[in-house]
Amino acid sequence: MSQPTISTVLDDIARQFAQADLYFGHGTETPEDEAFYLVFTVCQLAFDSQAQVYEQVVEADELARIDHIAAQRIQTRKPMAYLLNEAWFAGLPFYVDERVLIPRSPIAELIHQHFEPWVDSSQVKHVLDLCTGSGCIGIATAMLMPEVSVVAGDISPEALAVAQINVERYALQARVKLVKSDVFSHIEGKFDIILSNPPYVDAANIADMPLEYNHEPVDLALASGNDGLDCTRKILTQAAEHLTDNGVLIVEVGHSQEALIAAYPNLPFTWLEFEFGGDGVFLLNKAALLEVCIQ
Repeated sequence: MSQPTISTVLDDIARQFAQADLYFGHGTETPEDEAFYLVFTVCQLAFDSQAQVYEQVVEADELARIDHIAAQRIQTRKPMAYLLNEAWFAGLPFYVDERVLIPRSPIAELIHQHFEPWVDSSQVKHVLDLCTGSGCIGIATAMLMPEVSVVAGDISPEALAVAQINVERYALQARVKLVKSDVFSHIEGKFDIILSNPPYVDAANIADMPLEYNHEPVDLALASGNDGLDCTRKILTQAAEHLTDNGVLIVEVGHSQEALIAAYPNLPFTWLEFEFGGDGVFLLNKAALLEVCIQ
């Protein structure tokens, strides 16, 4: 019996995933995407490999690992990124496990643009990444903007341990400082940009989440009160004092966008648009935060 090729293994795994009625929302969108992610990662193939790679033979040990991980994905509903201990963000691979959320923020697109036209990127020297989790937002910013220093804060020591792995992976110890902090509680200094992908899921959506999300740190990284805004309120009330005069605050609130607008009808949110998908990310400058009295 001949050994299977990349192409045949991809077809088989995609078929298994489709039949298992899995939920895809952690970096992939279809059974085919998920199969590709698994097979190419295990076989150590570049995602942009040439077409001839699909006729490459899958070795027995690789096939055994692929089958084992596919079975775990189906049986446990654990997201693929946790099973592979790897997720991609802003074109960079990051170590992840169940201590942190799987990176999936549209803020990656802003990082690639160096946050232009919202700031003069040549003037950006200090960036704060609040609720950093795996460190992906802060680390990607440091990697793509070499003149920038980053402070990355998180309330969870477990998340910071994962972020430390990623800081060391990219040898950024000199430019990315990790801080245990409940939002701004232990943050010092002022920043040209404050970024955050905080917890923002409301109680109703927490109750209705697909099983895959239950493998993530729900209480610390997803849930944020009845309306999903508990953490965002803290950020809004304290951000101005940590911004430079021309500084901006960029926060993702996802599906809690409508609730936020209703809660702060006088705040002049700029809702950012993304070429590659995603929404629910707002921008405010320091002046706006100072002018509006936030209760």
